[in-house]
Amino acid sequence: MSRKSTITAIDVGTTKIATIIAEQDNGGGVRVVGVGITPSYGMHKGLVVNINDAREAIRESIRKAEQACGTKVESAYVGVTGRHVNSTNNKGVVAITRNDRLVRPDDLRRVMTTAQSVKVPQDRKLLHVIPRNYAVDGQPGVKNPIGMHGFRLDVETHIITAAANSIQNLVKCVRSIGIDIDDMVLEPLASSEAVLTDDERQAGVAIADIGGGTTDICVFKDGSIYHTAILPVAGYQLTRDVAIGLGLPFEVAEEMKKRYGSVMSVYENKMASGTPISEDGHGISYQDLCDILHARVEEILRLVLLELPGSDYESVIPAGLVLTGGSSNLSGIETLGCDVLKLPVRVGCPLHITGITDSLRDPAYATGVGLLLWGAKHPAGRSQEWNGGGFTSRMRGLAGRLASLFSGK
Repeated sequence: MSRKSTITAIDVGTTKIATIIAEQDNGGGVRVVGVGITPSYGMHKGLVVNINDAREAIRESIRKAEQACGTKVESAYVGVTGRHVNSTNNKGVVAITRNDRLVRPDDLRRVMTTAQSVKVPQDRKLLHVIPRNYAVDGQPGVKNPIGMHGFRLDVETHIITAAANSIQNLVKCVRSIGIDIDDMVLEPLASSEAVLTDDERQAGVAIADIGGGTTDICVFKDGSIYHTAILPVAGYQLTRDVAIGLGLPFEVAEEMKKRYGSVMSVYENKMASGTPISEDGHGISYQDLCDILHARVEEILRLVLLELPGSDYESVIPAGLVLTGGSSNLSGIETLGCDVLKLPVRVGCPLHITGITDSLRDPAYATGVGLLLWGAKHPAGRSQEWNGGGFTSRMRGLAGRLASLFSGK
């Protein structure tokens, strides 16, 4: 009988808090046993703006998940997003000086330390240093250099940093309710774990997680992370435009958006263009609603396009764009995406999970499910960086996990 361990993910979003508890077996399988979803308070565009409100919303979400499975949450993987997140690619190189010229795990540690030696200002925190690929004696495209012979080892890494105060506020909210942090994970990286296929990552694909407060972008090429970006426009702006444009209370506009909204109503023929619709005593034209949503979603898609690296984006992401996040549930968004990008576009729902997942088979929960899968794939333990330790111990732990991964331990 396989031994099981518990793993928890907390997606602290602008509109909702999702806590998901799962059991992980020795084979790496993830089975969801508890889910707690609550409205989000004290958050704006991925940032904590009221610590007390945010803390209580997180507490309630965790309580619901614990009640669902009878398991006490002690630590969790927590998602990070916001316009304050920056990324860059950097290279490192070391010499292989031993007589046998064999690349060993210690050489991976050294070259990763070299690659992450970029100067990080005091007002920023290092989130991720992800190896994209290695080169041995100039031979590029090496995924696992352990055991290869050479005089020189190069690595190209993707480095992600975030504003220290934003991270510290989120950490404080979680830690103040007695929950330790296993790791802080950039949300589009987590979402990609849940919705992308290996073939898409290899060919070249972009993911756009259109949430409540931000649109989170990741680009993958040759199986590795290539580019990340965060846009401060998302579902909140859609609802706000509907509310202002049609003279509706925000809550009514949100409900109409979810219930009736389409970005391609002309082609779907769901209702006649002049059909009136009503909610809570407020009546509007169906076509007016859809016209506003079409204009704003097209703008978001074009902003995503501008964030893609290079002008020849078709060659970077031939597999196209995968849309996820709650706002990707809007009817017709795939068709509009194809029209704007002239590339394949699909809506991504969470994959690779079992258990009580009926409510999670929705793009809105891609980040939460992805955090679970990230934790199963990168078992960090409780990060000293986020629970009172320092930068050096965090990097030492990262290098050690990389070496163990490649050495098969």
